[in-house]
Amino acid sequence: MKIIETPKAPAAIGPYSQAIVANGFVYTSGQIPIDPLSGAIEVSGIEAQTKQVIRNLAAVLEASGSSLARVVKTTCFLKNISDFAAFNGVYASYFAGKPARSCVEVAALPKNALVEIEVVAEVD
Repeated sequence: MKIIETPKAPAAIGPYSQAIVANGFVYTSGQIPIDPLSGAIEVSGIEAQTKQVIRNLAAVLEASGSSLARVVKTTCFLKNISDFAAFNGVYASYFAGKPARSCVEVAALPKNALVEIEVVAEVD
């Protein structure tokens, strides 16, 4: 098992790792739209927040030896399910391989984010 940490993605805001590599897969912690340089959410709206979340995920995956193209499963959390169509539009532009996915509405997310995504991906 290997712990993944990269300064190109937001530091963990609790007692967890950005990701763990085990048995040929990387398991990321959920990413919210925190800018890794400022440590704050600097974008508003579901589309801009989704893009930042996916940039954060891409950085964690790169640090683990993987990529968005190797994602096999995503779990997506939306603060408001009415954002589903706009979220899907951004999501589809990054996950062309159509990994398996769960997407649910939640009552609240850390730092009042609109979206959080975690992934499982293959690694070498």
